[in-house]
Amino acid sequence: MHGAGNDFVVIDGINQQIDFTPAQWKYLGDRRLGVGADQMLLVEKSPSDGVDFRYRIFNADGGEVEQCGNGSRAFVKFVTDKGLTDKHAIKVQTLAGVIEPRLEADGQITVDMGAPILQPGDVPFDASGLAGKAEGSDTLWALDVGGKTVWISVVSMGNPHAVQVVADVEAAPVAADGPLIEKHRRFPRRVNAGFMQILDRGHIKLRVFERGAGETLACGTGACAAVVAGIRRGLLSSPVTVHTRGGDLTIAWDAVGTSVRMTGPAVTVFEGEIEIP
Repeated sequence: MHGAGNDFVVIDGINQQIDFTPAQWKYLGDRRLGVGADQMLLVEKSPSDGVDFRYRIFNADGGEVEQCGNGSRAFVKFVTDKGLTDKHAIKVQTLAGVIEPRLEADGQITVDMGAPILQPGDVPFDASGLAGKAEGSDTLWALDVGGKTVWISVVSMGNPHAVQVVADVEAAPVAADGPLIEKHRRFPRRVNAGFMQILDRGHIKLRVFERGAGETLACGTGACAAVVAGIRRGLLSSPVTVHTRGGDLTIAWDAVGTSVRMTGPAVTVFEGEIEIP
């Protein structure tokens, strides 16, 4: 499946027992030796009353992560198409908390992604010894990236993001700087590196170098984090259309302490069976 080009292997863990090692998840995500995907998504039974499903996410490197926004839309389409639920709105448990995706009448899917985490230490980001720079209601932090200074906003959408504004996203050094930011010592759990170009107050272009996956065609939590950063910096007004290389997402956010809402597509590409070594 894919959501705006961010692609997934989605596995039914309700009707079969799935207990893969990190190496087995990595095998599935390998585009030459396995199936190939940015992330693998595991659909499991609800862990508690009041929650419909459990949702686990594994990056292409085999590591489990907290959240995947585009994947949550694929999740909704999967459980609906497979007849695992007849609800149009469901509650799903992730490592980052409960999210609430909803299938819209036009086939688009809206996900309540929860409120962004804005305190640097909670992202987590180590700001010790740094002097932040105020811009709007945001604080920008200087990172040494390959010998140059990059000013970033830090936001967590259940997973950590470092967002910078660039003049031209197509010319941005995503391939060179992305890995350096992802593994920067200031981010103890690594980070997703976002490169945002402001088109106007309601439109941006975005590229994201994802933690454990590399650059993807779209990143749902990255789109949410970028819009939150842009609104806090006084550069954007909700709602915002986010143009990614894989398609468009619509992100809405009203104020600090309120949930971010993401709307976009989800597509099933093919189904099959595979033997896991």
